[in-house]
Amino acid sequence: MKDRLIPLIEHALDTLRDNGTLPGDARPPVQIDRTKDKSHGDFATNIALMLAKPAGLKPRDLAQSLIEALPDDPAVAKVEIAGPGFINFFQAAQWLNGQLEAALDDPYLAVPRPENAQTVVVDYSSPNLAKEMHVGHLRSTIIGDAVVRTLSFLGHKVVPQNHVGDWGTQFGMLLAYLEEQKDQESGEQLNRELGDLENFYRAAKQRFDESPEFADRARALVVKLQSGDDYCLSLWREFNQVSLSHCDAVYRRLGVTLGPDDVRGESAYNDDLARVVADLDKAGLLTEDQGAQCVFLDEFKNKDGDPLPVIVRKADGGYLYATTDLAALRYRAGTLGADRILYFVDQRQALHFQQIFTVARRAGFVGEGVDLAHMGFGTMNGPDGRPFKTRDGGTVKLIDLLDEAEQRAYDLVRSKNADLEDGELRDIARSVGIGAVKYADLSKNRSSDYIFDFNQMLSFDGNTAPYLLYAYTRVVSVFRKAGLALDQVQSQVSGDFQLEHDAEQALAARLVQFGEVIGQVADKGQPHFLCAYLYDLAGLFSAFYEHCPILAVDDPAIRASRLKLAALTARTLSRGLALLGLTPLERM
Repeated sequence: MKDRLIPLIEHALDTLRDNGTLPGDARPPVQIDRTKDKSHGDFATNIALMLAKPAGLKPRDLAQSLIEALPDDPAVAKVEIAGPGFINFFQAAQWLNGQLEAALDDPYLAVPRPENAQTVVVDYSSPNLAKEMHVGHLRSTIIGDAVVRTLSFLGHKVVPQNHVGDWGTQFGMLLAYLEEQKDQESGEQLNRELGDLENFYRAAKQRFDESPEFADRARALVVKLQSGDDYCLSLWREFNQVSLSHCDAVYRRLGVTLGPDDVRGESAYNDDLARVVADLDKAGLLTEDQGAQCVFLDEFKNKDGDPLPVIVRKADGGYLYATTDLAALRYRAGTLGADRILYFVDQRQALHFQQIFTVARRAGFVGEGVDLAHMGFGTMNGPDGRPFKTRDGGTVKLIDLLDEAEQRAYDLVRSKNADLEDGELRDIARSVGIGAVKYADLSKNRSSDYIFDFNQMLSFDGNTAPYLLYAYTRVVSVFRKAGLALDQVQSQVSGDFQLEHDAEQALAARLVQFGEVIGQVADKGQPHFLCAYLYDLAGLFSAFYEHCPILAVDDPAIRASRLKLAALTARTLSRGLALLGLTPLERM
């Protein structure tokens, strides 16, 4: 509805500028808010208050002029002036009913499709293959996945990119250790060692630190690997295959959409790095500083006011993350044809991406029409407010966290449903446990840090996954009692929506805002907007369920209307949960 009202108001503002009521340079953004008191309408704007002084008019007088200049719209029943000059809009009941019918008839819930679908490249997850995934990879993986699902749902062509760390000096150490272990152990023993990448990495590092001969062999293997030696490449591929299988196991547990075809690691750009540096030189962007090749940008300076360097080749000839990221940007804009490129990476990397984006544009690697955005996120902290760690201060493996979440959810669900078969309990625990971990993260503002708390995230009270999953089961239980499947509602329940009770009207008005919320998630990369919407929707259904009997009502027309309203609620909750990567349950 906001998307309909803003153009109406802007049209009225243009009319008043044309007739001289408003000065031509008075162009503040139009703000639309939902009213808290429905007696004041459904939406309100304070634009008349903002423009009264430049217009030389009283706010109420300007508000009246704006109302008179508003075009007619079937979605608006009436417009009123309130208080010192607020303009209140009342939604038309007939239009609302039409929106509800359209949403119920449409598999996409009447969410508008884009007129010009974009190609959106999304960089997310991106673990280092030298180690197992840990909790630090959780936010990037699940926030990126929710946005990918949302963009795909809207009809955009989405190209996920899992930019894994599969190259660099640490691989010489790992390959040397793998080579050594192959000589000393059976294949079965070695597979067991590789099953715990953290210990494998730690053992390799210990050998590197303690044995000069081993360290020399590791450095030699790096050189051979980077020069394309077949033997080193075969060891490297073997290690990467094992490491990627660890990642894939985590992705399957998390229920994210990333797969092997989405992996394009740092190694994929290795052959292009020299060309990147050469092309930067051709563009006149390179400066040699202490033997290193750098790009200096006046926009980015240190505390002394000196330009900060973007180093693309070290004095020893080695390349850096900046070089690889520039190559990746060129590939994504040129080869993949991206209209928009999103990076879901820790917000502490903000400066890095600002610099890389600027260099890429200056060098012509990315055109001005391509939208580049770093979707930074905060840290997941423990109860002490510090980054989440094990009790002994180590890094928490993501797979271990998910194991604990499922077990806690299993214990919780079994305590409430002791009569269920163990297999069903495990299925419910999987959905609730994994969903709770994901939702606790997704429901927070992406840029904020948050405290990881199992007790809070597994609660059935408040804005949590268990609460929303249970809310969905309450809705579908209505149809189970009615002996009616959700997908039968349209064919077996006829009649118009009849929204007479306040609770019906509030639920209906919120249902038709689904598309607006989905658009916010897609535009801003902020899944917490959808979480807040679903939580609000669940609360509104609860109030509707309490005050508006569905199956027990005597009037068949009212019964049909309420069944349809419940069905649309169930479908909206189900779709919203799926976009967040959660699995709705028929019962809990």
